[in-house]
Amino acid sequence: MKIIGVSLLLLGSVVSLSLGIDLFQGTNVLQALYNALSPFRVMEVAELFVLFSLLFFAESLYLF
Repeated sequence: MKIIGVSLLLLGSVVSLSLGIDLFQGTNVLQALYNALSPFRVMEVAELFVLFSLLFFAESLYLF
């Protein structure tokens, strides 16, 4: 129970930090919420390539 509480506290802190940074940069509240709730839609092509390659290597190591 304690681990779930700490995990939710950390999640809330990180999401609020992300929203605060987006609002500080000048986006409106709806765009900041959109960025926080769907992080893969705002990634660049190079970031997606790195993500999928890391997932591929992690899966390869897991199966090996």
